[in-house]
Amino acid sequence: MLNNITFDISHMDHLMYLDISKNRLSFLSQSFRDQLQEKFKQNEKLKVDISGNNFQCICDNVDFVQWVSIYHPHLDNLHLTRCQLKDRTKLYLKEAQYIYDMLRKECSSYTALVIGIAILIAFCGSIVLLGMIYRYRWKIRYLYYIIKSKYHGTIKAPSSTDTREYKYDAFISYDENDSNFVHNNLLHQLERDGGLKLCIHKRDFVPGNDIAANITSSIHVSRKVIIVMSCHFLESYWCMFEYNMARMESIYSRDKENILFMIFLEQIQPGQLPLHILELVQDQSYIEYPNDEYGNTVFWGKLRDVLVG
Repeated sequence: MLNNITFDISHMDHLMYLDISKNRLSFLSQSFRDQLQEKFKQNEKLKVDISGNNFQCICDNVDFVQWVSIYHPHLDNLHLTRCQLKDRTKLYLKEAQYIYDMLRKECSSYTALVIGIAILIAFCGSIVLLGMIYRYRWKIRYLYYIIKSKYHGTIKAPSSTDTREYKYDAFISYDENDSNFVHNNLLHQLERDGGLKLCIHKRDFVPGNDIAANITSSIHVSRKVIIVMSCHFLESYWCMFEYNMARMESIYSRDKENILFMIFLEQIQPGQLPLHILELVQDQSYIEYPNDEYGNTVFWGKLRDVLVG
């Protein structure tokens, strides 16, 4: 008994009757149907008996049922040819048009459901993916620029015996509006009088490298990162980029060692500060810039202790 038809009938020019009844066919393949259609054109009297098979009237076989509804004049004993629906109900293929209309409606709903579910899954997956990318955006950026810098030789890849010697005592992150304090006060007190080596973007960034790569690699080779905090700093994209790269450096390259220290140049309301900056304030990782001579002495002394400690 046949489960499928693989033989060729294209050479049977005088075929009048084809009996493929009482087999185990669940449908007729597209290639075999195409052969039959050619024979039907050649001989309008050609009959094919497909009765006594295990035809399945399901969504996968909609094309077959439609074919039966179209070429039923050439199909013998359709009143004896049964077709089983998905719910195991059996109908005769003499009602092929009715079965086809029913399947088309049912399968369209099923297809729409499948497409809808697929779109929903894709949408939810995209939301989750975008959420993960947003959540870890700074980590992704940091790792990208660190790997890029190591690849180009801007920074040295650590070895098992690497004692981590730093090029700079501190990387200074500040907004251009606060450059007067940095160049006239901070550099004077810490570099000239304090003997420390600081990284200032205008002076020490490698020419030709993009800004982000310069920032990440410079932070990586600095023992500490000093944040010159002001309202201008909070509004600057590149300042916040430097701050977040320093956070990532602390977490992923320094075993969560706190390398950040903030100088508050002005009073800023707690509500204006991001939560992770407030955490630094709570950890006492900051100092306020004073307006008196005695306070200045204490201020610069504490700052030097932070950098050499």
